[in-house]
Amino acid sequence: MPKKRKTKRVVTGTVDKSREDPKKQVQQDSLKNKAESSKGVAPASTSGFIPTEQRQQQDSLKNKAESSKAVAPASTSGSIPTEQRQQQDSLKNKAESSKAVAPASTSTEQRQRQDSLQNEAESSKAVAPASGNKTMFCLRNGKYCSIGYECELKANHFLATFSTDKVFYQYNVSITPEVSSRSVNRSVIRQLVRIHRVSDLGNRLPVYDGRKILYTAGELPFKSEEFIITLVDEDDGAGAAARRERIFKVVITFAVKTDLYQLERFLTRKQRDAPQLQILDIVMRQLPNENIRYYPSGRSFYSPLFLPRTSLGGGFESYKGFYQSMRPTEKGLSLNIDITSKAFFEAVPVVEFVRRLLGRNVQRTKLTDREIATVNKSLKGVKVEVTHRGNDRRKYRILALTEKATRDLSFSMEGTMKTVVQYFLDAYNIPIQLLGWPCLQVGNQQRPIYLPMEVCRIVEGQRYSKKLNLEQLKTFSNATSQCPEARQRAIMETVRRNEYNLDPYATEFGIQITETLTTVKAHVLPPPMLKDGRRPNFEPGMGEWKQQQMVIGGRVKNWACISFAQDAEEYGIHEFCYELASACRNSGMEFDTKPVIQLKYAKPNQVEEALNALYSDAKLDLLIAILPENNGSLYGNLKRICETQIGLVSQCCLVKYVFKRSRAYLANVALKINVKVGGTNTELGDNLPKFLPVVGDEATIIFGADVTHPQPGDVSSPSIAAVVASQNWPNITKYAARVSAQAHRKELIENLQIGSGGMIKELIQSFYTATKKKPERIIFYRDGVSEGQFLQVLEHEYIAIRNACASFHLDYRPKITFVIVQKRHHTRLFANNHLGIESVDGKGNILPGTVVDSDICHPFEFDFYLCSHAGIKGTSRPTHYHVLVDENNFSPNDLQTLTYNLCYTYARCTRSVSIVPPAYYAHLAASRARFYLNPMTSENASQPRAAAANEAPNTSEDRDRAVTPLPAIKENVKNVMFYC
Repeated sequence: MPKKRKTKRVVTGTVDKSREDPKKQVQQDSLKNKAESSKGVAPASTSGFIPTEQRQQQDSLKNKAESSKAVAPASTSGSIPTEQRQQQDSLKNKAESSKAVAPASTSTEQRQRQDSLQNEAESSKAVAPASGNKTMFCLRNGKYCSIGYECELKANHFLATFSTDKVFYQYNVSITPEVSSRSVNRSVIRQLVRIHRVSDLGNRLPVYDGRKILYTAGELPFKSEEFIITLVDEDDGAGAAARRERIFKVVITFAVKTDLYQLERFLTRKQRDAPQLQILDIVMRQLPNENIRYYPSGRSFYSPLFLPRTSLGGGFESYKGFYQSMRPTEKGLSLNIDITSKAFFEAVPVVEFVRRLLGRNVQRTKLTDREIATVNKSLKGVKVEVTHRGNDRRKYRILALTEKATRDLSFSMEGTMKTVVQYFLDAYNIPIQLLGWPCLQVGNQQRPIYLPMEVCRIVEGQRYSKKLNLEQLKTFSNATSQCPEARQRAIMETVRRNEYNLDPYATEFGIQITETLTTVKAHVLPPPMLKDGRRPNFEPGMGEWKQQQMVIGGRVKNWACISFAQDAEEYGIHEFCYELASACRNSGMEFDTKPVIQLKYAKPNQVEEALNALYSDAKLDLLIAILPENNGSLYGNLKRICETQIGLVSQCCLVKYVFKRSRAYLANVALKINVKVGGTNTELGDNLPKFLPVVGDEATIIFGADVTHPQPGDVSSPSIAAVVASQNWPNITKYAARVSAQAHRKELIENLQIGSGGMIKELIQSFYTATKKKPERIIFYRDGVSEGQFLQVLEHEYIAIRNACASFHLDYRPKITFVIVQKRHHTRLFANNHLGIESVDGKGNILPGTVVDSDICHPFEFDFYLCSHAGIKGTSRPTHYHVLVDENNFSPNDLQTLTYNLCYTYARCTRSVSIVPPAYYAHLAASRARFYLNPMTSENASQPRAAAANEAPNTSEDRDRAVTPLPAIKENVKNVMFYC
């Protein structure tokens, strides 16, 4: 069809010049023109873009000015001597003046001179004191790990090269009518490029983010252009007459142009400011986005074509996929590629889905109200296609199930009422069988469409974002875990299949990807010596050990047992309690053999009455609760009542383990009980200055912090923040927790410091009460923060910690080290030899204690990957630690050793764990606190209602809704490790 084309002139500014005095206007224009001409002679068409050569000279002089600012000694608090300030001003003026005189053809030599001067400035910035106004993340300063033994590993990073000569043009895209689906937007732009690439786009091959931004590797032949695009539904065999056409108006308007010069400077450590890598990620995602059988999710792509697919039960299956992301590293730009899996709806008839979901043969039977609610919750927002129109497979999104049964539904048709059953019989000769079932309501609320379930099929490629049940999770885990060697092969197969160097978009933008894993240098740190109740010093083997006796045994004098498993045999429970008490005593605890109250039974729906009655009979130190397998809200209710109403620590045991009574299970339960009643299981060996470097010479408190958010689909429940802090020193094993509810999905912790109080001050006060020492050092491990939030979290939470210290005592300024803990990343490390016993553990994973702090790490900031645990299943994922502030001046050796050795002090098992324990404990405490608001099981705890798959993001009104505060934890509970 002919193109409707209209070129629009872009007008900037809002001042109505006709209203001003003409003489005054002429004078203003003259002055403005002088100013513009002095700025750099870039023609108006460049929209602020400065040629590379000219920018080099500007950067050089500007950096010379900046470098003069950085020579102030660390002891200054922002005051600069007059002579130094004059020098800065002089250099700054030179830099500014260079912008005005440099012609557009400024030479490469000028830019190189600018680079040299800027590098001097950047290197001097790192010495800015903590009291400075400008926030800068901690630098590595050329220091790396040098302890343990060195080895080489492979990482799933694939180095990329790019051209700095390419100029990229960014265009704003407006599509009318506006649609929320990125896939529809991409289809519109794909059709536009197919039709107009040669005739109107200068033969450019653009990339598009699916929303508002389009990039080209070269200028388009217009500043603003309008196109009319007709989008036809995909050909499903129905013929052209039955295919729906939609018309869109697309306006493409030039925004700005850029290149990769700043990225090159960043990667070569010539500038501190990180450039956006968004354009490169968009380029690399363009080709897979065009594959109609690839289903994108974040930075990953999933497809039923990637075999094997695994049925998870309940109408769901797992798709395999791959993750890819551009990363700046010390070795240069790299493409991080990993294998991923995700749950999807099975593309089956809706009736079959209902059968699988409910787990019974539902044909010719009526669904109960509970079953209808379950089906409605699962299908709301799901897209289906109809099967009663032959090849015309129209697609609809489910709003809900109808309240009435199919036999009772009718609608107006040409002025007369007609039943759904009669309509399908008359129009399609289809007798509806499931008359007692509800229909699917699609369309919209104003004009609903009723579709019987038996004429609908679930559309392929729809992610299931709600939480799987325990059985499904087990199946998913078994299906998706891969040993390191298999995972490495799968990654390499993905790289070969994707053929990145044949990607026309990567070629257009000058990007090339190597096809080999990156070789990285690693060190394996030595494990610490440990101490238990019988051995003052012993060495763990491969990240685990056998506990002989607890270092400090807790005391349990008064205890009782209550069973909520109605059919559990009394004799079996007595035997279990006796053996558990014996296991605790054998481990070094003071644990009375007999309970002070005889075994009680109670119904799950009477938990509050039963617990209050039990506690009124005797003041207990510990409650042991036997729970049935499927206990719904029982666990959450019990914990909430014990910890916030009664003031009692409890240990819950599932009935299936009670009757097995395995020694390993009893020993593990004993570990948890001991720390809940104030004991200590394991400590680091006697040489603490070696095993806990830096923190051993001055009183130190170690914090862990995390924020947990509601499940996807929940638009109102609060987020839960938890902060834990060590309560003993110089051995660091006990942690008290504070929890707080805050605004929905807010990542920043709001209650670190409030007025003259807050969680930080309270925990410092608790530390002081326990140790009689004021901590001179603070180590703050912050979990759950993405890279885009680093600065925001640092500026809010670091300042909050500082203010909390000042509120504790006016001149109290401990030295703070602030470390981000990241577990949700896709970097994996593989041994060079998967069979070498000297380089892998029993599962083929890299050894516990393996640290990588170069090659694939940040180009110059202080970060490292640490694998602190031995793999149990699948491929070990190292934890990424990124240091934002380090006023304690840790060397890499010391901070890595401290972090690794702390992983051996986790109270709930006799293994080193994958993340540093304070961060682990903070996550446990936050998860526990959610039960205080909603005592459902973990499956439903943070998802009180089902959400439509196409539900709009939560509004500011949702986020700003008043937050219900958590009930206070009782005083005798909150300073012990009740959350373990």
